[in-house]
Amino acid sequence: EAVAEGFIRLRKETVELIKKGAIEKGDVITVSKVAGVLAAKKVSELLPLCHTIPLTYVDIDLSLLDDGIKVTTVVRTNAQTGVEMEALTATSIALLNIWDMVKKYEKDEKGQYPETIITNIRVVHKYKSTT
Repeated sequence: EAVAEGFIRLRKETVELIKKGAIEKGDVITVSKVAGVLAAKKVSELLPLCHTIPLTYVDIDLSLLDDGIKVTTVVRTNAQTGVEMEALTATSIALLNIWDMVKKYEKDEKGQYPETIITNIRVVHKYKSTT
C-alpha cells in the first residue's frame, strides 16, 4: 500500500464555485477522482521503467479547503513491488485535472495564474506486507 498527497491552491472564489457545482466544465471532484484512478492504471505506460502492476484498490479523496483542494490517494496491490509511483501519479493527475477544469476562473486579466500553485506532492505512507 502507498498513500500520496498533494495540494492545489486556488482562489477562494473558485473553491466556492466548486462547492456550488457551478464550474462550467462539470463536477470537479468526481471528474478528478476518475482521472486519478485512470492515471494509476496507466503508470507503466507513462514511466518507462515502471512495471505493470495489478492494482487491487485505488481510492482518491479530494478535500475542499478555504484556499484550495487537498488530494489524498491510497493504492494497494498484492504484487511483490511497491505502488508509490501509482499513488504519486494518481495524485498528480487529479491535481492537474482540477487545474484544467478551473483554469478559466483562476486566470488574471493578463491570462496568467498568479495564485494557482500545485504543491507538496509526496508519499506520506508506504506499507509492505511481510507475508
